[in-house]
Amino acid sequence: MTTITTAAPDVSSLVQGIEGRDGRAVAAWYAPDATLTVVDRNHPPSQPQVFTGTAQIAALLTDVCSREMTHEVRDLVVTPDRLAFTEHCTYADGTKVLCGTVATLSHGLITQQTALQVWDE
Repeated sequence: MTTITTAAPDVSSLVQGIEGRDGRAVAAWYAPDATLTVVDRNHPPSQPQVFTGTAQIAALLTDVCSREMTHEVRDLVVTPDRLAFTEHCTYADGTKVLCGTVATLSHGLITQQTALQVWDE
């Protein structure tokens, strides 16, 4: 019997892109037909915000990364075909945002991602 193991991808450039507010670097991690589903107070589970394809996802990431806020990736877990982490953000005025994300990977790219986010009032 032959066992083939695949190493988890090195996601350091993804983390650096998120923490460095580099939307282009983060967008490079998405497959052309990727789907990103966001659930938050404005987009409940019954009506989530869905971004499909790299153009829509890159536009969202460019917007988020252009905001004056810090991003810190924590609780990172990576396997050959899955990715999960929390993202702790703080706006310049002190408002905090917490995002939990899980994603499916294929050939080292994100193909499907679900993000749950909450923020201070």
